[in-house]
Amino acid sequence: MPIAIKVEEISKAYQLGEFSSGTLSRDLERWWALYRGREDPFLAVGETNDRSQKGKSDIVWSLKDLNFEIHQGDAVGIIGKNGAGKSTLLKVLSQVTAPTTGKIKVKGRIASLLEVGTGFHPELTGRENIFLNGAILGMRKNEIARKFDEIVDFSGVERYIDTPVKRYSSGMYVRLAFAVAAHLDSEILIVDEVLAVGDAEFQKKCLGKMGDVSKGQGRTVLFVSHNLASVKQLCTKGLVMRNGSLVFNGDSSNAINYYLKEEKNSIVRDLSCLKDRSGNGSVTFKEFYLENEDGDLINTILTGQTIFFCFKIETNVANSKIDLGFSIHSESDESLSVLYSSYQNILFNSFETGTRVVKCKISEFPFVEGAYSIGGRLLNNDIEADWPKDRIGEITVVKGDFYNTGNLGIKGKAQYLIKGEWLSH
Repeated sequence: MPIAIKVEEISKAYQLGEFSSGTLSRDLERWWALYRGREDPFLAVGETNDRSQKGKSDIVWSLKDLNFEIHQGDAVGIIGKNGAGKSTLLKVLSQVTAPTTGKIKVKGRIASLLEVGTGFHPELTGRENIFLNGAILGMRKNEIARKFDEIVDFSGVERYIDTPVKRYSSGMYVRLAFAVAAHLDSEILIVDEVLAVGDAEFQKKCLGKMGDVSKGQGRTVLFVSHNLASVKQLCTKGLVMRNGSLVFNGDSSNAINYYLKEEKNSIVRDLSCLKDRSGNGSVTFKEFYLENEDGDLINTILTGQTIFFCFKIETNVANSKIDLGFSIHSESDESLSVLYSSYQNILFNSFETGTRVVKCKISEFPFVEGAYSIGGRLLNNDIEADWPKDRIGEITVVKGDFYNTGNLGIKGKAQYLIKGEWLSH
């Protein structure tokens, strides 16, 4: 397949605080370098975009030395933490901003949907904004008029089409903006995280449209999303970004696995250092960690994924009958679920002292997207052995295809999902 986008040594630097370098002579030197097409002489070398650490200069590299190729017809998912450089990359590819160094070769017209309401004027009606936004994206007036009814029908805002868009909700903004971008006869469609604003039905509709654009029409799609299930459903290839650098380029499933395993601080939690704990100490927690079905260490999973809660414990007294329990708590520390091995008539007999690992497998983890903390407790012969007052671990859940239907949304508020068998008489 021919190459649609080729990125060579792309970097993008931003200056924090005021733009001035501090002296008139340095400002003139910087201006002269930029005028001649040279690199900014005052850029700090090697400064990365890590928000968790204080930098040594007022220059931050949002993108650093990116090299990759995207072929015509590819559907590419771009994933990474907030601040990884995903949106900056899309802005550079869309020519909203220029790279500091490097060059980009693009074959074909680009339609971009980067932010809610991009290209819309709040005082104009939906009808007027369709023509305005279409013109900004490169559509001719007769082309927009020919596709107008199709755009309005897809957006689902026909009733409000002659209402100023300043009265639209953010979801209506996105519906109309995506409808225009998706119906532009461009070779490349670039979509940022804006679809998260829409409801579940519209998200599914958009994913279906992007799938048709990529697979049915052979156009190239670049899709940034934190919804990994959507990336897996739509995309064939994936790019993983971290601190402005490209750390993985390959198959979308492998990219997601890499992100879940490497990008989310997959660690073993050392519990021996916890001070505030009650119990006689006959059995104690030593470590806590999470594993997926392949035995990889993780602390981020998809809703509906199978997960192993792993506890390394130390028995300090022989002939112990151990009851292990753990709890799952919301971000507001509300207790959501508790499970003890004794609930299922299981006790772990330890006839000598030493360490062992106890694992609890939970198939189709039902909790919805969010951050959760884990509490732990050990009983020995029905007597309190170890109960740390602090949480022993954390887990991050992202949207997954729990029902295996492609519907990832939740209507109303919910903390976890259930499956039912539907009958009608």
